[in-house]
Amino acid sequence: MSDVRDPKELFGSTPIPKLFFTAALPGAVGMLVSSIYNIMDGVLVGNFVGENPFAAINLAMPFVIVLFAFGDLIGVGSAVPISIALGENRDDDANNIFTCSCIMNVATGAILGALLWALAPTLFALIGATGELARLATTYLRVYALFAPLTTIGYALDNYLRISGHIQRSLFANTFMAVFGSILEALLLAVFGLGVGAAAFAFSVAMVCGVGISLWPFLRGGLQLRFVAPRPSLADMAEIFRCGVSTFLDNITGRVTSVVMNAVLLRLGGADAVAIYGMCMFAAGFVIPLVYGTLDALQPAVGYNWGARDFSRVKWLEIWCFGAVALLSLATMAVLLAFPVPFVKLFMPGATGQLLAEAVRALRLFALALSVRWFAFGSQSFLVNVGEAVPATVISVCTAFVFPLALIWLLWPLGLTGIWLNDLGNALLTSGLGVVLLLRLRTKVRAMRAQDPA
Repeated sequence: MSDVRDPKELFGSTPIPKLFFTAALPGAVGMLVSSIYNIMDGVLVGNFVGENPFAAINLAMPFVIVLFAFGDLIGVGSAVPISIALGENRDDDANNIFTCSCIMNVATGAILGALLWALAPTLFALIGATGELARLATTYLRVYALFAPLTTIGYALDNYLRISGHIQRSLFANTFMAVFGSILEALLLAVFGLGVGAAAFAFSVAMVCGVGISLWPFLRGGLQLRFVAPRPSLADMAEIFRCGVSTFLDNITGRVTSVVMNAVLLRLGGADAVAIYGMCMFAAGFVIPLVYGTLDALQPAVGYNWGARDFSRVKWLEIWCFGAVALLSLATMAVLLAFPVPFVKLFMPGATGQLLAEAVRALRLFALALSVRWFAFGSQSFLVNVGEAVPATVISVCTAFVFPLALIWLLWPLGLTGIWLNDLGNALLTSGLGVVLLLRLRTKVRAMRAQDPA
């Protein structure tokens, strides 16, 4: 592929509208097509295996995401200092961080995969899953754990490709992974009649293929980022952790919250309530990847210009980002509110009567959260991209853990309705927090400009 662009020219001098459509649009589409497989996973399991297996994969998914969260920690955590180092013309440091981060990702995947394989039955027993539901969830999780050493690096490679100006290859890798994975899972489930283990196997194989496509240009050489003799240092590891901890805690605490939520749902409404909640999470799969893809795709540009102290360019990049994710979120909300029944039927084809009515009510309440949730996403992403780790971490922990658990307690008297309202309440609280932290950052930027008027 001959899509390579000089990163310093692309991020530093390309007009903002052109840069947005050059980088953000492929990034958003790439993230969407990648997530389409996750959506197809739910559709295929729900239609060809059944509602009980569908509930099982929703019980297992938080632990799968925890596994990949460590890859994201290293990927995002290294992408920020790499981008800033390139903006400051410290190319040798950028390449060393890149090399060490790849090694860390593979090693982390191997260790965590082994732990999750061993602990899977215990984890599901702790949240109250028993019998067939627990067995199916264990099988699903263990397949992902087996492939972890080869798959967790995929999330980091996507960042590294964009930093290197290899934007089209990132899109191609994600598209291939989604299409190949969907076809393979459809064959295994619909044609050969296999179960949830085959669903996890299909996606894992597709991810390994995506990693190979993404890794090849770095092995071949000739990019802005290249493998060098690693010079690991505690300072670099600390910086990676500092910059990635916000995204990591967002994933980890969010999964802890999901586990708690599933336990509460099992108590309040059984497997049907878990399935409804999972359906709402799949609804998020239509818009959140586009939001994250847009924001993540501009991370190298924001980090580069922040390192170069071009604050005006950073401001306009963020104006475009916030505007785009607001438009995406509001459009998705409108669609979900207008057509809730077809969406529910997509994942729960057997839902009728009271179950269908409850699912529609949950989906509508969930959709309302999108009216403000976009601002929380944008605030956190911006703070991460400019290396503001502490405020970004505050948003992450509050969004994924503090606010949802507090709302579970506050809204407990409302029963299942309280659970369905949780996301809306969380979005309102987190957006307010984002306003406060962005105003605080504006004060800091003014001080930096005063010290360095040039």
